[in-house]
Amino acid sequence: MKTKTRKKDKVNIITLGCSKNMVDSEVLSGQLAASQWDVVHENRQSDHNIVIVNTCGFIDKAKEESVNTILDQVELKRRGKLDKVYVTGCLSERYRNNLETEIPEVDAYFGTFELPLLLKRFEVDYRQELVGERVLSTPAHYAYLKISEGCNRTCSFCAIPLMRGKHTSKPIEQVVNEAKGLVRRGVKEIMLIAQELTYYGLDIYKKRELPRLLHLLADIEGLEWIRLHYAYPSRFPLEILDVMRERDNICNYLDMPLQHASDPVLKAMNRQITQADMNRLIDTIRERVPGICLRTTLIAGFPGETRADVEELKSFLNRHRFDRVGVFAYSHEEETGAYRLLDDVPQEEKEARAQEIMEVQQEISYEKNREKVGQVFKVIIDKREAGHYIGRTEFDSVEVDNEVIISTNEQLQPGDFRSVRITNAYDYDLQGELVG
Repeated sequence: MKTKTRKKDKVNIITLGCSKNMVDSEVLSGQLAASQWDVVHENRQSDHNIVIVNTCGFIDKAKEESVNTILDQVELKRRGKLDKVYVTGCLSERYRNNLETEIPEVDAYFGTFELPLLLKRFEVDYRQELVGERVLSTPAHYAYLKISEGCNRTCSFCAIPLMRGKHTSKPIEQVVNEAKGLVRRGVKEIMLIAQELTYYGLDIYKKRELPRLLHLLADIEGLEWIRLHYAYPSRFPLEILDVMRERDNICNYLDMPLQHASDPVLKAMNRQITQADMNRLIDTIRERVPGICLRTTLIAGFPGETRADVEELKSFLNRHRFDRVGVFAYSHEEETGAYRLLDDVPQEEKEARAQEIMEVQQEISYEKNREKVGQVFKVIIDKREAGHYIGRTEFDSVEVDNEVIISTNEQLQPGDFRSVRITNAYDYDLQGELVG
């Protein structure tokens, strides 16, 4: 890869897994683009000759998808369609030795903390001054903003600390400057992400500083929506709710993965919280921020989970009536605390329990959506699709939540904010018309 051949080289980055991985790919793109590399995300033109696969290694399905993607790219290389295939990300961090043995056709594997080494393969030096400069893979009007890396929690089911290390907060000034840079580029909605948002600041400021960070972000002119993802319930800093209530551009939306509701399962998961604690916290959140949208994530089929535990979880859902819920079948991960437990729920039963829980939530979601019919909401327009505009309310995040389907002859642009009256409701989507 010499400079004289640079014109023909084109790098395609394939990102698997979560939004945090997406940000990593965008940072990698920014570093390459600053050195005049032609770099794209998820290229459909097939006119690239180099591929970087940014893998996920969180659960079995994600690992399988990552391995299959690597194999697909290696096959393209074997057929002469690609010159180089590189692999980075969580799967590579966790299973590099196995991957190097099983798929030796990959030109090089890199872990989650080896961006400078990966850049060296392209004769590029990591440039600290480019921190925050990213080639966005999202539409121009929204972006994810990672405020920390890693996690200090010891949830027994989770392999993230094995792949991402201990919690490391970005300095407040860096986060704010990054957000300002995104807004200057046209971003109107920022989704704050981390393995654990509420831990932010404890490592570098010796206290939880998410409330102060939120105030500073809310001061940024032109930043219309700030959305919070992945808050941990134990020792939740309630001051966050005060900031959310006080600042209009902080969405009344909180993504708080609870994982379960049965005390024996919560204890086995090492969640450091009881159902009674969660009941009090949820009640407090809704009392302090009326109308808040609560999203949570649950795990079905954890080792030792009984039918009684499943029924208790369903009752918990019916009591709290969460706005958004995601359910995953438990994945038995090596080197985690739960790996020493007997994985005694068959995979088919795990999937059945996950479906059973989602059916409870499906009814709740439909009922909550029906309540919105006739109401008017501020909606951000995301795209035009099949003759309709697709948007979201402040209660809906990208890809994982409800969408608002709008029919109009008016020309709308992605990133526009419009008032929409809801005219119809479905299980997970809304239909509406422009107002004014």
